[in-house]
Amino acid sequence: MIIKSLKNVKKTPVMMDGIKNAFRQVPIGKEDGSPNISFRVFTLEPGGHTLYHIHESEHMNYIISGEGAIQDEKGELHPVKEGDFSLILPHEKHQYKNMSDTKDLVFICAVMKEYE
Repeated sequence: MIIKSLKNVKKTPVMMDGIKNAFRQVPIGKEDGSPNISFRVFTLEPGGHTLYHIHESEHMNYIISGEGAIQDEKGELHPVKEGDFSLILPHEKHQYKNMSDTKDLVFICAVMKEYE
């Protein structure tokens, strides 16, 4: 069994073209011996966003704090807020956006460990 506090997990900037003001933490993943799933926590600072991208497998999200939107493959924005869950299906193009000018958007992204 592994129990960790998020405040003790290293937060690293995500440095990639197409990403803005994003940080990542991996509280539980393959380094912990997880056989299948990794929990990643992303923090998007005000105005920040992830890459507009797709995955080969589904992933599930939980919004820890803040408000934002998930942009779908048609370019439509779907609002999300603290306490919301989302499911992104395989090959479903998406992007997370922090729409706030003042607060971080923080969310868990559970993925297959290969996509950690």
